[in-house]
Amino acid sequence: MCRHIGSEGLDPDSSRTAVLYLTEAKLFVDANFDGGNIDLADCRENGEIELRIRPDSASSHAQWFYFRVLGAGGQHCKFSILNAGEASYPEAWTDGSVVMSRNQVDWFRVPTTYADGCLTFSYKCPFEVLYVALSPPYSYDRHQGLISNALATDTCRLAAVVQSVQGRPVEVLQIGDAPEKSPAVWVIARQHPGEPMAEWFMEGLIERLLSSPDPLTTKLRKTLRFFLVPNMNPDGSIAGNLRTNAAGVDLNRAWAAPDEQVSPEVAGVMHLMKERGVDLFLDIHGDEEFRFVFAAGCEGIPDFCERMAKNDQNFRQDFQSANADFLTRNGYPSDPPGGADLSIACNQIGHRFRCLSMTIEMPFKENAARVNDPEGWGIRHSKELGAAILYPIAKKFQLTGTT
Repeated sequence: MCRHIGSEGLDPDSSRTAVLYLTEAKLFVDANFDGGNIDLADCRENGEIELRIRPDSASSHAQWFYFRVLGAGGQHCKFSILNAGEASYPEAWTDGSVVMSRNQVDWFRVPTTYADGCLTFSYKCPFEVLYVALSPPYSYDRHQGLISNALATDTCRLAAVVQSVQGRPVEVLQIGDAPEKSPAVWVIARQHPGEPMAEWFMEGLIERLLSSPDPLTTKLRKTLRFFLVPNMNPDGSIAGNLRTNAAGVDLNRAWAAPDEQVSPEVAGVMHLMKERGVDLFLDIHGDEEFRFVFAAGCEGIPDFCERMAKNDQNFRQDFQSANADFLTRNGYPSDPPGGADLSIACNQIGHRFRCLSMTIEMPFKENAARVNDPEGWGIRHSKELGAAILYPIAKKFQLTGTT
């Protein structure tokens, strides 16, 4: 027997009832925690567990899942996600994998099979508790630790706090001692909350940028103003959403005219950008389908010029020199001249500030260039990529240093 208890399954006035109810179950499946997403459809005595991905808050988007199984020790569990074919990107399920962990720290990959709209995977579990996710999650607790640790240093301060739809803080960190008129570098992440590799990238970037003995970062901190937003969408991250905030808005489609009521996260960050200026903009994401790291530029914006094209090309080449996981080619088709969607952050910022502006995409799956890598695309890879981004930034502004 397997039980799944949502908030409606517990009697708030009787903890004894709840305990008795839980002890009846041989397996217990839940996602009632930070970033969790799954609904239990059925569970059989032979360990077959049928699941459904829950859609985003106030939106039909769905793909991200993250749940745990209690009492699975010694059992061969077969998981079936019945509505995988209804996900936002069902084409991404082919040749895929999920990550599992016993402690939410060390994650390993298990291959999946996709057929007839159902995603399946199996694992003989040696642990009493098993966590399963689409990609290694980045918790809100860890996010708070990242912010606190950064602000505890002498070179980082809080530039602003923007409130989310549900009133959570969207922290804008400013790193460096550069004068007020120095070039402004903006890096934002996790507009789409179900892309946690983006915040692992930010952790790698922030850790290296705050590393005092590093001669490159010392030069960068003295010359550039860094404005970093590790998590643009805390509401969606906690809710276990794939793409949207608490109001059901895809933030990366809200930049043309951000609404302070339903997309205050974008409105607040855009306001600060207008005040502080933007000379380089990077928006960090994950792509469900592609199996390599790439950038999408803003070549389709009005008045995209030869200077901007050359800056784009140079940045890609320098990034690949710093980290071979990054490929210089686009994953997405380039927009035709004047055909860019200006509601997308990369396009809007490139258009408004006439600066180098890019979206960086990382894979959910394995990196196809890393043969037989059992870790797939994981925490270490994302953090290393984030640390490496400082080299092309330095090259862009003609600063010297070591990689």
